Parts: sequence; structure tokens; C-alpha cells
Amino acid sequence: MNHLKVERHGRVVTVHLHRPHVRNALSGELLAELLDLLRPLDADPETGCFVVTGSERVFAAGADIKEMAGKSAVDMAAEDYFAAWEEFADLRTPKIAAVNGHALGGGCELAMMCDLVVAGESAVFGQPEIKLGVIPGIGGTQRLTRLVGRAKAMDLILTGRTMDAREAGRCGLVSRVVPDDRVLPEALEAAAAIASYGRMAVRAARECVDQALETGLRDGIRHERRVFHALFATEDQKEGMTAFLEKRPPVFRGR
Repeated sequence: MNHLKVERHGRVVTVHLHRPHVRNALSGELLAELLDLLRPLDADPETGCFVVTGSERVFAAGADIKEMAGKSAVDMAAEDYFAAWEEFADLRTPKIAAVNGHALGGGCELAMMCDLVVAGESAVFGQPEIKLGVIPGIGGTQRLTRLVGRAKAMDLILTGRTMDAREAGRCGLVSRVVPDDRVLPEALEAAAAIASYGRMAVRAARECVDQALETGLRDGIRHERRVFHALFATEDQKEGMTAFLEKRPPVFRGR
């Protein structure tokens, strides 16, 4: 791989974006490498969580402008440019973004595709595409609005301003704000906890939370209840509840 560095600790896989010469700009080649790496791991029962991170100074400064600047509208539509990022968003294994430094444009959108965002105190988020004569194109107008509300999304997208980690935490974009040197350790601790639980329950939980953004309350509650019922067909449910009654740690097997 040219643009990624990968580490594995037990059931947790950490992916470091590694394009330092362009501040981890998100190119088509980087995305292809990312999907080639994560597709088989998403199907691997021994993988329980992904952590996506950048460097100590930048998560990702945006999409690769040089790659797209010369394209025409016909080129963009014919390639359905950026569409493949939804495959990353749709991976069923939980994803944690560990963000230091700038997460701008596509970098902010990548963080929003993850299920948790752990940000350092010096992290900066924003959707500055308006300054380039375009709009967010990897889900920014949609995910940002759902996460922070219309007023805040309009402010960020129309003015192109950035917000610090504290503001991002207050408005719901960031899950946890920690000291800069604690970002990756905190993300890895959360990932290890998630990976230690029953795989089917974890996947069902994240899908139900995502469903809450797409359906009405009544339909969402009904969906949640049906999934809750269905999990009683799993071995992990029997093990989890039996272990609780027996006052011992559960041993989940992802079945």
C-alpha cells in the first residue's frame, strides 16, 4: 500500500492515512487501497472494530483537489465521482475516527462516516468547499445537517469557517474531546471495548442508531424492537445473560 499504514492489535485494526506531502488529501487511489484493505476484514469474524487516523498534525485536509480540478461536469457524472466512499460508510464493522489537527472538507466527511469521533483538543473541523466554488460532495451537506442541525450546518457550509474540537463536541459532531496525546490511546481503548462484545449485537446496535436518522420515531422503535427480539436467536445472547446471572465475564463468539 502506498497511502496507508496498518496495525492490528487483537480484534482492532488501525488504519493510518499516509500522504504527508499533501496533508493526507483523499485521492481515488487512497480510497481504492482503503476498500481493498477493509472489505475482507469487514467479513472477518476476528475483526471487531476499525480505527481510522492520520498524523499528529492532520487527519485529512480534504479531497485531492489536484486530482479533480481539470475534470468536466460530464467526467464527474460519468465516473460518479466520490460514490465509492459510500461503500466505506456502509461497512458493518464499527469505525472510530481518531482526529488530530485538521479534518476539513473530505476529511471532515470521512470522520462523519465513522461511528465515533475521538478528537484532540487542537483538532479543527470544517467544510470549506464553498471557497473553491463547489459544495461538499462526500455527504457533507447531509451528514453534517443530521449531526449538528440545520443552523450550524448552514453556518459552516455557507461561510466556509472552521470550528474547534470543543465546539464540535458541543454540537454533536464529536463523541469525545481529549488531550492531543490521548487521541489514539482513547480511540484504541474504545475500539477494544467494542470489539470485545458480541459481533452480531454490535452490528445490530449501530444499524439501529443509523436507522434513527432515516425513519420516524414509531417506525424506528418498531425496527429496534424486532432486532432486539431477533438477537435472542444468537448464542451470544444466551452467553451474555447466563454470564451475568453467574457473575462471570462473558465469552462472546460472534454467533
